[in-house]
Amino acid sequence: MSAHTISPDILDQVATRDAVDTVLFDFLEHQRKSSGQRQLTQLVKLLEEFMVGGKRIRPILTLLGWKAAGGENDLTTVLRVAASLEMFHAFALIHDDIMDDSDTRRGRPTIHRILAGRRGDDRTERFGIGGAVLLGDLAFAWSDYLLHTAGLTPAQSAAVLPIVTEMRTEVMLGQYLDLRATGDLTDDVDATLTVSRYKTAKYTVERPLHIGAALAGADAPALAACTAFALPLGEAFQLRDDLLGVYGEVRDTGKSRLDDLRAGKNTTLVALALRAGDAAQRARLRTLVGDTALEESGAEEARAIFAATGARDAVERMIDDRYRRALGALDTAPFTADAVTALKHLSATATRRNS
Repeated sequence: MSAHTISPDILDQVATRDAVDTVLFDFLEHQRKSSGQRQLTQLVKLLEEFMVGGKRIRPILTLLGWKAAGGENDLTTVLRVAASLEMFHAFALIHDDIMDDSDTRRGRPTIHRILAGRRGDDRTERFGIGGAVLLGDLAFAWSDYLLHTAGLTPAQSAAVLPIVTEMRTEVMLGQYLDLRATGDLTDDVDATLTVSRYKTAKYTVERPLHIGAALAGADAPALAACTAFALPLGEAFQLRDDLLGVYGEVRDTGKSRLDDLRAGKNTTLVALALRAGDAAQRARLRTLVGDTALEESGAEEARAIFAATGARDAVERMIDDRYRRALGALDTAPFTADAVTALKHLSATATRRNS
């Protein structure tokens, strides 16, 4: 199906996801057919396979932001902008997997592992990492191309492009803060929430909503209402991810629940346990979290400490508090009624998911 025939019910997450996928994979198919380069064709295929199975939460929120602000026309333009955000997300994930030295993503090997073939000599590993960096860069470039060929009016460009720039800057800052904190465990809960705000809350929820609303000509109060809803929901989304990173099953999350522990991720869960634990618990947790050879038995010991210190329960309470704050913001938001209903449904699935 070509992009110009797409007319989904954008209040239906499945329909929106399918419509965005049509734009994305039509674009990649065009790149494959028009390149004339066998090597580029191979890279496109790799990117296509990588992008299969994503939740598409950012594109969905982009279309809901557009609908919430009263958007009625230019659906093809909005879908292409939404697809550009998903292409940008592919770039971010590919690079994130390199920085985290992750083996799996969405239940499949990560790009740098695929390109390396398997763990071997240093040259093979360097090729895998270098090739993945370049594929991520290509996804970034194509994200920009999708955005700038979406058919934006001058008014839409003036409203949207600064937000896109802010989004890109914020997620890079969040990623940097996360990278800097990894392996340096502290009980500074506020610091972990700052990482969540920049890496997830603003990038995943606030800015996609802003972009969609701006496409519909939203005014300042509407954009402020997007923020009031998005930041607590985005923090809840990341806190749920923190729990899934330790307790989730690979069949649901697509990645090992040992990854975050082995990497030494300084999550809110870890910070709360360090703050509440006694000297022995803190010392043991510092030994376990960040152990690159950690096995399931060690992970179970860490989970027992999270339970004994009340850290896991505290994170669940934080998720519930932020979920309720997000819903409360919708009660006074100047959004269309059907968009509010869809945003409430998305809030529940985002904070109570198992993957």
